[in-house]
Amino acid sequence: MGPLYRVAGTAVSISCNVSGYEGPAQQDFEWFLYRPEAPEAALGIISTRDTRFSYAVFGPRVAAGEVQVQRLQGDAVVLKIARLQAQDAGIYECYTPSTDAQYLGSYSGKVELRVLPDMLQVSAAPPGPRGRQAPTSPPRLSVHEGQELALGCLARTNTEKHTHLAVSFGRAVPEAPVGRATLQEVVGLRSNLAVEAGPPYAERLAAGELRLGKEGADRYRMVVGGAQAGDAGTYHCTAAEWIQDPDGSWAQIAEKRAVLAHVDVQTLSSQLAVTVGPGERRIGPGEPLELLCNVSGALPPPGPHAAYSVGWEMAPAGAPGPGRLVAQLDTEGVGSLGPGYEGRHIAMEKVASRTYRLRLEAARPGDAGTYRCLAKAYVRGSGTRLREAASARSRPLPVHVREEGVALEAVAWLAGGTVYRGETASLLCNISVRGGPPGLRLAASWWVERLEEGELSSGPAQLVGGVDQDGVAELGVRPGGGPVSVELVGPRSHRLRLHSLGPEDEGVYHCAPSAWVQHADYSWYQAGSARSGPVTVYPYMHALDTLFVPLLVGTGVALVTGATILATITCCFMKRLRKR
Repeated sequence: MGPLYRVAGTAVSISCNVSGYEGPAQQDFEWFLYRPEAPEAALGIISTRDTRFSYAVFGPRVAAGEVQVQRLQGDAVVLKIARLQAQDAGIYECYTPSTDAQYLGSYSGKVELRVLPDMLQVSAAPPGPRGRQAPTSPPRLSVHEGQELALGCLARTNTEKHTHLAVSFGRAVPEAPVGRATLQEVVGLRSNLAVEAGPPYAERLAAGELRLGKEGADRYRMVVGGAQAGDAGTYHCTAAEWIQDPDGSWAQIAEKRAVLAHVDVQTLSSQLAVTVGPGERRIGPGEPLELLCNVSGALPPPGPHAAYSVGWEMAPAGAPGPGRLVAQLDTEGVGSLGPGYEGRHIAMEKVASRTYRLRLEAARPGDAGTYRCLAKAYVRGSGTRLREAASARSRPLPVHVREEGVALEAVAWLAGGTVYRGETASLLCNISVRGGPPGLRLAASWWVERLEEGELSSGPAQLVGGVDQDGVAELGVRPGGGPVSVELVGPRSHRLRLHSLGPEDEGVYHCAPSAWVQHADYSWYQAGSARSGPVTVYPYMHALDTLFVPLLVGTGVALVTGATILATITCCFMKRLRKR
């Protein structure tokens, strides 16, 4: 069997066991060294039965525990040397005194150990252009959350024998002492060239967010994409040298570690701040409303690693919570309006590197409330996947919009007071207006509530028809299903006509006028509304109908009575014929 190769300054373990022996189960072992310069001279190293067995060259090391023999079981031990020296090279013999009744041969085994000089070198490589490096040793790097963290390591060996290098990058939490117990592996290149990650980083390696590659003959580079708060700490590079033993197994013969950098991750949540201006606003209806939002902090610029979205929210005065969305710019810079703001002239734009403006071309009284600017920061993981990393809202910004001061009143009635079935019912609505700007327009709609057993139904009122502020008629659903017409019969007078009135049209009707104002951006908003009193529509029957109904009823009763009498007489006559 060929020799074992180990590196000076490292530990070595040589095992020995005996089998096929007679005597007690626990055997004693003695270890000897034959140095190359004196191959016939056996130097006693250590024994399991004699504490004074060691030669002078090994005595102090045995006493210090640097050289020891450890019993694995009764017939197996292992020789351990903690720190190899060059003079430890030679042939090692494990000998066990015979306990057999008859001597049957030599009870010893030998193996050659060659001690190689330590040629392994590990050091930090320049980290490259990413991150800000302070002129300290080890360097201190500061990266933004979401950015790439790139670290390099130089590892080489000039060992004359064929060996493999395994290089791994590890992280220790900030200010923690470095050791195997505190050093957490991030990713490593094994001696068989396989790349593996530590348990906390396995998913990121599989997703492509963590990479490790070899650049050139001795440079290794680790890239952590989308740095997270938990990535902060002290990073180390560990290089291990492996050699193949005569039995075909691989053994680590050297290991060295170098500090690469102290890494600080500036989280977006600790940096993101939002301010708004220009302060509390008081404007009139129809006037433009402009609000500015400034996003500040030590933030990475938008790009491949970070993205931002900014929006405005509004809550009516006194309402809890941040309110509803007015408008926003998403991470791609595409603007959108919140629910209820569609069709209005509202602009959301970026006017400076970190300043955003919300502009309502024509404010309405309903726009009064408390406004807040909401900014969200995203970091990009593998591919194009975005992950929200932080969000911040500004202080509330009060906005007051003066009311138009429009007061409406409506009076509705049924023309003629009484209406009969088959006729046309005409309902009139007169509207009075107080206040309001020039150009105020009116709209009116007609509604009905059905009667059930003389009481109003619990369901909502049903739209019958109306005329909007542009004079366009809108028809709803008539209870009786017949034709409906709505019209403007005067500047402030509306009429509803129900043609061919039927009993299904019975109900309580009302008129609902509304006042509308058009702003310079041609948008409309409702400045006031009112509701008239109830108007009951009951389709009466004509007098001729009231006489015709009893006649029909009487005729029907007479026919039924005659038929009954005729059937009775016929029955009795047939019975008498049978008796005869």
